Amino acid sequence: MDQEYERRLLRQINHQNLPTEAPLTKCVSATCSPVSVKSGDRFIPTRAGSNWSINFHYANENCRSPNQNHKAKDASSDSSKDAVAYAALLRNELLGAGIETVPDPHTDDRRHAVLSQDSHSLFRYTVHTKRVPFDSDNEVSPYSLSPLSNKSHKLLRSPRKPARKISKIPFKVLDAPELQDDFYLNLVDWSAGNLLSVGLGACVYLWSACTSQVTRLCDLSVDGDSVTSVCWNERGSLVAVGTHKGYVQIWDAAGGRKLTSLEGHSARVGALAWNGEQLSSGSRDRVILQRDVRTPPSAERRLQGHRQEVCGLKWSPDHQHLASGGNDNKLLVWNSSSLLPVQQYSDHLAAVKAIAWSPHQHGLLASGGGTADRCLRFWNTLTGQALQSTDTGSQVCNLAWSKHANELVSTHGYSQNQILVWKYPSLTQVAKLTGHSYRVLYLAVSPDGEAIVTGAGDETLRFWNVFSKTRCTKESKSVLNLFTRIR
Repeated sequence: MDQEYERRLLRQINHQNLPTEAPLTKCVSATCSPVSVKSGDRFIPTRAGSNWSINFHYANENCRSPNQNHKAKDASSDSSKDAVAYAALLRNELLGAGIETVPDPHTDDRRHAVLSQDSHSLFRYTVHTKRVPFDSDNEVSPYSLSPLSNKSHKLLRSPRKPARKISKIPFKVLDAPELQDDFYLNLVDWSAGNLLSVGLGACVYLWSACTSQVTRLCDLSVDGDSVTSVCWNERGSLVAVGTHKGYVQIWDAAGGRKLTSLEGHSARVGALAWNGEQLSSGSRDRVILQRDVRTPPSAERRLQGHRQEVCGLKWSPDHQHLASGGNDNKLLVWNSSSLLPVQQYSDHLAAVKAIAWSPHQHGLLASGGGTADRCLRFWNTLTGQALQSTDTGSQVCNLAWSKHANELVSTHGYSQNQILVWKYPSLTQVAKLTGHSYRVLYLAVSPDGEAIVTGAGDETLRFWNVFSKTRCTKESKSVLNLFTRIR
């Protein structure tokens, strides 16, 4: 093609592409040239790797205050189910996914976590060789006026679970003077008879959740000793009391009398755990003693595996394995016959006091680390595998599983002093409860499995309904100073 003809053709095309409403002006600048007017191929940046929903979300977050961000997160959590339902509806109509029920956004099944992952492709090129017969479940009736498929109609009519509301205010608060702020002690326990035992200084008090009456069980000040741990047996008739001098006393709660006093430890006993008629005790002397309260004290098993103080003990629901945590950052699992641990976990970076066996899954053990670790970790003790872990952001002091659902509650110390309710295995936070001004060092679950009680160094006991499903709780903001009535 002739160059002069090509130049005239390009000039004519550029002239036609200029806006008609804007007057043409001559360029007087030295930088203007025919090259600046020439229209070639445009540069179109690729957007394939961009996630615009995330980008715009972060852009809006940067423009808002922290308080507005917190409110926005609450609003987004309330509308999460609507977003999941809408996404499922789009998948039905565009991809033919055939979803009939709305998946729970906090479900244990992680297949619903990312709705975009699907085996179907949006653009499919298929050749239909024969007519597919009418399917009442998948196809729309020819007489229907709705643009949606039958699957989408079932999706919209599917029942939706109401969101469970957990009160962030305790329904009862008790004063507990002289409740020690010591991470290695276990001073609160709730019996099967609905009696709460609390170690305050040198005394052990019993509080009835039915009548709100308080009785003093024992006073160790006459022996110059103090209470370092309390633990009820499974039937709720006996309470074991560990002392600072290394003794373990067995008390009859109904009769208010001491049955026996067990020796064997050379330092304070900070952890106790019953297994039928057998009692296990962990001490600062790094030894775990297992004794049958029906036999003479000489018949005992000494379990030595920790290099520092034993601060956590829990028996499995099948009564076959004992889990122990120590200040040496170790989590050990013992069976009922061996004198050496059958399993040892060393992933924690701080003391392991929080230990809990799952009542829903055989062999599942949860543990929490101290200030330098801050992690919740889950273990399969049947295979010895580490399952999951999550950083809670603060010291883990206690753990307890729900009896009704696959959930657990954790209490924390430095630096947030909060109470968290988790859903397992997704490890999503169901609720966050605050109110204690000191580390939440003590935790016990009610015998019906609906309420928990927490204790802290602020010398208060707070009762929360975290696992309740049937009854409506009445919140009481008044402080009941019951423990101070006993002198």
